[in-house]
Formats: sequence, C-alpha cells, structure tokens
Amino acid sequence: MTVDIRDDLLGRLARAGVTDVLADSAHRAAYGSDASLYRVVPRAVVRPRSDEDVIATLEVCRALGVPVTARGAGTSVAGNAIGPGVVLDFSRHLDKVLEVDAGSRTARVQAGTVHAVLQAAARPHGLRFGPDPSTHTRCTIGGMIGNNSCGSRTLGYGRTSDNVTGITALTVDGERLATGRDEQGRPTLEGAKAIAENLQAIMGANLAVARTEFATFPRQVSGYAVEHLLPERGFDLTGLLVGSEGTLAVVTEATVRLVVDPAHRLLVVLGYPDFGTAGDAVPTILTFDPTACEGIDSRIVEIVRSRRGPGSVPPLPGGSSWLFVEIAGDDLGEARERAQRLVQAAAAVDTLIVEDPAKAAPLWRIREDGAGLAGRAPSGRPAHAGWEDAAVPPARIGDYLRDFDVLVEQHGLSSMPYGHLGDGCVHVRLDFPLDHEGGPARFRAFLEDAADLVVRYGGSLSGEHGDGRARSELLPRMYSPEAIDLFRAVKQAFDPANLLNPGVLVDPDPVDAAIRVSSARPVRRPLAFGYHADGGDFNQAVHRCTGVGKCRADTRVLGGVMCPSFVATRTEKDSTRGRARVLQEMLDGDLAPDWRAPAVHDALDLCLSCKGCASDCPTGIDMAAYKAEVLHQSYRGRLRPRSHYSLGRLPRWSRLAARMPKLANGVMRLPGVRGLALYLAGVDKRRAIPAFAGQTFRRWFKATAAQRPAAGTPVVLFVDSFTDHFSPEIAKDAVEVLTAAGYAPQVTADPVCCGLTWISTGQLDAAKRILGSTVDRLREAAAQGTPIVGLEPSCTGVLRGDLPELLDGADARSVSEATVTVAELLARTPGWTPPSLSGVRVVAQPHCHHHAVMGWEADAKLLKSAGADVRRLGGCCGLAGNFGVERGHYEVSVQVAEQQLLPALRDAQPGDVFLADGFSCRTQAADLAGVDGRHLVQVLAEALRNRRA
Repeated sequence: MTVDIRDDLLGRLARAGVTDVLADSAHRAAYGSDASLYRVVPRAVVRPRSDEDVIATLEVCRALGVPVTARGAGTSVAGNAIGPGVVLDFSRHLDKVLEVDAGSRTARVQAGTVHAVLQAAARPHGLRFGPDPSTHTRCTIGGMIGNNSCGSRTLGYGRTSDNVTGITALTVDGERLATGRDEQGRPTLEGAKAIAENLQAIMGANLAVARTEFATFPRQVSGYAVEHLLPERGFDLTGLLVGSEGTLAVVTEATVRLVVDPAHRLLVVLGYPDFGTAGDAVPTILTFDPTACEGIDSRIVEIVRSRRGPGSVPPLPGGSSWLFVEIAGDDLGEARERAQRLVQAAAAVDTLIVEDPAKAAPLWRIREDGAGLAGRAPSGRPAHAGWEDAAVPPARIGDYLRDFDVLVEQHGLSSMPYGHLGDGCVHVRLDFPLDHEGGPARFRAFLEDAADLVVRYGGSLSGEHGDGRARSELLPRMYSPEAIDLFRAVKQAFDPANLLNPGVLVDPDPVDAAIRVSSARPVRRPLAFGYHADGGDFNQAVHRCTGVGKCRADTRVLGGVMCPSFVATRTEKDSTRGRARVLQEMLDGDLAPDWRAPAVHDALDLCLSCKGCASDCPTGIDMAAYKAEVLHQSYRGRLRPRSHYSLGRLPRWSRLAARMPKLANGVMRLPGVRGLALYLAGVDKRRAIPAFAGQTFRRWFKATAAQRPAAGTPVVLFVDSFTDHFSPEIAKDAVEVLTAAGYAPQVTADPVCCGLTWISTGQLDAAKRILGSTVDRLREAAAQGTPIVGLEPSCTGVLRGDLPELLDGADARSVSEATVTVAELLARTPGWTPPSLSGVRVVAQPHCHHHAVMGWEADAKLLKSAGADVRRLGGCCGLAGNFGVERGHYEVSVQVAEQQLLPALRDAQPGDVFLADGFSCRTQAADLAGVDGRHLVQVLAEALRNRRA
C-alpha cells in the first residue's frame, strides 16, 4: 500500500471524528502480532471511545475497501487478532462493566472489559463469570466471545457461548444488531433483518449438514457454530456470533450470565505413570461431576523447577503425569465423600487431596503459567504455538495422547502437552524449526498430519482458541465440502466484501504464510550482553516473547512488578510485549530498520528498566537488558543524551563531590545554579537533588576500625556509590547488625562499583571495564567462600544477574554466586534470631530488582519471624534509577508511583515504618510524599539497640 492511500485513510478517520488513531511505526509493529506465530502489520490502529467511533471507522474502511480486525488483549494464539487494515483495540476505552444485576445474575459489559475486572465487579454480589481462561488477568470479554474461550472449569460452568445471553454488535455496514432472550428464554434479535432472513434461507438448505457435523462434543470449536441457527434451537444468533472470530460482525457489548461460587473446593491430585494413562482415567473421573480436570506431566513440571527453582513446585504425588481434579459443592461433607470415592476409582499410583485453598493455589499456578513456561521445549529450543488446542471426545483422550506423542516423534519434534483433559482439550507448543531452511514446510507438514489425527478421533482442530490463521486452511480436513460451503454462505450473508478479519475461517490465508519467527535471522554481531540462555543470539532472546500478554495485567490487583509503564499508559507499545514486537521488527521487519530507528527508541523510552519482566514474565524476557543493548548499539561512538553523561556517570561525579561535600551541597542551593544544573544534566526541574553525605561510609569505616572487634566470620560489604555517598548511615547499621550476628565486616581496599548507571544508560563498554575492576577486587574473597553482602538492591542485582552476562569467565561467576543480601545471609546464619519487631507495622516497597533478581522471600520470612506486621506493596516506585528524574518522564514516574506506593503512604498510620532498601524507592517517597524510608538493616539495628537498652 502506498503512503498516499494510508494518508487518505488517516485523513478520513480524522474528518469522521475518530480521535484515537495510531499509525506510527512503533504502534503498527506492536500490533503486528498477537500471541501467535504470525506477523501481519496493520495500516492503522483505532482505539474507539464509543460505538459511534466504531461506526465511523467501519464507514471509512468500507468506502476504501480496508479490512477491519477487532482486538481485545491480543492474547489470541492462532493469529485471530491481527489484520492488514485497521485494528480496532477495544481494551483502551470501551472497557467498562456497565451493570451487574444480582437479581437476574447477569452483567452487561463493553467488549474491552478485562475478565478480572468483571470478576471484581461481580464478587461483592457473591457472583462470578464462569469461564476462566489462564489469561484471565488481562483477556477481554470481547476476545473471549471472539474465540469462544473456555478455561479450566468448563466442566462446571461451560464455554463462553454457554454464558453469553445477548450481544450488541455492528455489521460491516454499520447496522446495529442486538441479540438476547425473552422471558421464556427464547432467542431474540433486533436489527439486521435482511441478514437474518438470508441466514434462515441458507439454513433451510443445509439442515442435514448442521445437524450431523456440528455439536458432536462440547469442545468442537472449529468453524462457525451453525448448529445454533437450527429451528429446534430457535435461530440463536448469539450462539453463532460467539466463536466467529470477528469475521461476521464487530461486537461492542455483551450481556453475560453470572454464577454463584460453591462454598467449598477440594483439589484432588492423581498421579499416573504417563500422560496417556492419565487420559485413560478421564471417563471414570467425569462420573464424579468435577468442575475441573486438568492434566500436566513431568515435562512441564521440570521446566517450572528449572526456571523458578526447586521450591517452586509443591510436593506432588508419585508418578510422571498428574490430573488436577476439582470437586466442588456447598456441602463440605458431601464434597469430601465424593473426593474419596473418586480416589478409590481413579486407578492412580498415588493421590493427594488438598482442602486449603492457599495450598492448592501453587499447584494450580503450575498449570496456569503453562502457556508461557512452555516457551522452551524439552529440547531446549524455542517452542511455538500453531497446534495449540486441539480437542477430541474425552472418552478417547488417552489413546489420542499416545498417538500424538508418536506423531511428534515421527516429525523429529519435542513437546510439553498439558491442558483440559476432562474436556478432551490438549494444549501444546512444539519446537518447529521455523528459523531453519524449510522450517515453514515442516510446520505445514506437521499441522496437516496432526489435523488428520484429530479427525480420525472425531475431534476438533480447535478446542477453545479458534482457528485463526493457524488452522482455518485445515478446516476442509475436518468438515465436508457442504459444511465449508455453508461457512462461506454465512460469511457472505454478513460480510460480502470480506472486510472483517479476512484470512480467517473463510477464504483463509495459508497456515505457513506470514510466519513471524521464520524470518528471524541470528543476531550475534558484537553484543554487550552474553544472552547465554539464548545461544548468544539477541534475536532469539527477543523472540522469547510468545505474546501471552501477562505484562498487560494490573499489578495493583495481582501483585508483582511487570509492567509499570503499561499500567500507567495502557498503551500496547509501552508493554513488555509491545516492546518485544518492535525489537523483532527492528531485526526482521521493515518498520524499524536498525538500532537507531525512531520506532525502537519510542517503544523503549518509557521502559523503566525495572526488570519486572525478568521474573514475572513466564517466558523470561529481560527488557531492561534489551534496552541497555539498544542504547549501547545506538550511541556507541556517538554523542549521547545529556542525562547519560550526568546520571549515567553519577558515581564518578559523586566521588568528586565527596572531596568537598559541603561546598557541593551549598553550590546546588545557590539561586539559579540548581535550575541550570538540572537543565544541563537533563533532569526534570521538579526533582530534588539529594544531598551528599558529610562523610562517606568508607572514610568512617577506616576511621573507626580500631573500635570494632576483630573476631567473627569475615564478610565483605559491597559499598555501592549510593550508600557510600548519600546514605552512609545504612552501611553503618549494616556493620552493627552483622557484627551482632557474629560476622566481621570488611570492605575492599579500593572503591568498587557495579556500573549500574552505565548499564541503564547503555554505556556497556564502560560498564564492563568497571565490573572487570570490581571482579578483580572481589575474586579473592569469592574464591575463599567469603560472602559478599550487597546493601543497595539494584547494585546487588547487577552482581547477581548482569555481571555473568556482561563478563564471561570463572571469576565473574564466582563473584556473582558469592553475592547475597543481608536477609539471605542472616537466614543461613546458624543460631541467629532476629530482634523482636512485635508491634511494628511495616509498609514495605521491595525494590524491583530485588523482586526480580534475588527475590524478596528471605526478607519477608525474616520480618515475619521477627513479629512485624508487614504490608508488602507490589509494582514499581516509579523512579527506577535515572528514569524518573530524566526530563520527559516525570508524569509517567508519578503515575507509576500512584499505582501502589503513594496510596499506601497516604493510608499509613502514625508510627508505621516505610521499609525501602532501594535508594530510588526512598528518594521517590521523599520527593513525592515527604516520607523518609528505612533500610532493613536500619530497622534491625534500632531493634537491637532497643533490646540492649
């Protein structure tokens, strides 16, 4: 398409009053993929503010012949939510729960309403929306309607189509149609009269096909659900539109059925020798009316353990495959009795019954994170969607699983199957060699054979995610020519010009066309980071993102850190996934041709480098490292932004100021000097300048050496620049705490630095030199087994995480492995018990890097054992090192702080302790709320003094 035509589209949209239109390269790249393998770049993205915006957009696109694709959270794994024309993103503005009617147990929602938001609105009424897909924290109701989503509790609550009572939608002509049910429960329709009459005539000529080929078992999701148009079903247009993947009409609103949660849920975990044998037990299990019956095997369990540590998987019953069966009811005694009878009948090698929801949650979490964790196959290669959710009748699931494993082996692939075995639906990602010559052809060959296998078992190519681009071309293998003609006739009745989500279901694109991953070329040019987990390939690293979209979840509800900038702006390019898509475009596409492309820097600009994605994203994306790499490649040997020279080299300027701290502080208070200094440094004028300490910690430590006992187990304090120059009292208290615990704190003879500020600004050559010098000064201690104790979490995180990625070699790894936090060290100290913190109320803001790299669990356990009452905040403080003080970032920094930090500080009671180990977190709280933060060692030291008093 030429620029002139796209300009015409944008001009017409503007004249039509559509105001939220995104057409820059960064946004187009971000929306060019969903959670699938495919890349189809849109001409523009419209985020409608009202139904009128949707009508106007349809009118403009119809006049120009531009396709339209509706999109929710973009978590579609089959390529259902991407298109070459205009993408309508309903999640930004049309995201409200309009009404909850507790009496009728229904809710009315806009298409962009997030599933979790609906659940939160229904919860006060004792109600919930039944279907619960694993993406429930970010998927939208409109997207669920598009795919006919299901989730793990379909046995108890049914599919989305079973829980939608009415839809408001717009046809491609802009005509509004509304479906529903009358008082007798019969389907109703308002509007679209001509379409309805046409459909009735079509169905009249195809009754036999509709009655014999459809609704053969509950998870038959592939194709159009034409069985709902049968006369005996009352010509139910709602049922047809659910699962039509946006190809027939654009859904703007829905009325959904709500249900009452049972009072009790019991989790029965059944162990079997293999996955096929677990499948064999499903028919027996279904006789006990479970609300869920999920299956996993040792392959995915081992991935969880390897990614998140051995403690991440609770003890499981014996076996190599497991069924997680939920028995629910209002009578606890009856539920227990049913669970016991199930155990006796299930022929499992070992069993476990869990009644405590808190103990059941970590077990369910293994399954819930399956899609992201399965991003690496057992072979170690990237694993891809494409054959994601086929389903067969549950009575045949065991044999199907065995035959499927044989098929995978025949094609030279490996997989980690898991899924809704009680429904006969299996999720799997496979290590298709898409980056090799002939990879797409091998992908096609497998899909064709897999489709034939499913059809032999009387199954469906899709069991809940829809057909999209991954399976639509295969539908003739599942359905008769008459059924395919029926699909075409239905599509023609609604959308004769094929403008709504073209390439899907009817007249489909080839399954091996526009595969994003197949165009990925290895990028091993001189890179700063090692990317050891990705074979040194930057492209493979950024392609870790499978698009599951967990970065779009609201951490205010769910905890965690990722992704603070998206929660602040609610813009796709500001999510971890959006940034990954733009980086993929930089490497393999044409919208962002190189490291310095404006689209790349636009997408990365609001990345706080918080590293939340490194721990919270199930695929292991580390956008902070990728941003540093991009800045390194972009500015290497070139003039940099002013803040790179000021904030990026802050430790250097701090050492200079330490020679005359009073003079430095005084100069910064002179009229006009502060403003000029902030301007020249690239710092926002609304930010305060922290005062330099009158005496650095290192000078104090040397001056007081004779006052400290020589006895004790040696530890090396890593004296970072922030603690040394701005907060030396923290290191002094650390000495007191560690000495009391039986240690003899030491410091290096010469100053050390982790290079954090150089890393975050992409000055990675300098960072490597600095880290190399640091390793030289610490390697002897590390080799002797002496713990290296970090105080500033961001610096500790560099030593633990970035150091072995930036510097290869045994010494770097040794220093990294020797580095611990104070809480980690004290937790493993024999005989040490914390001083009492009973009665102390703590508002804790874990530093993002602490959460992401080291984990805050040791701190949480220490505080709990000390008796403190802790309120742990999630999210990011918003300052994030240099990010929040740089010009152009202040507003977003404050928005991020308003997510959790500032409300918590406003709600704090007199006497509450604000615990923040991070210099950035304390600075943000002081700057925006006038609250002074305390480091863990300060809290412990004060308690020790109180104990001695």
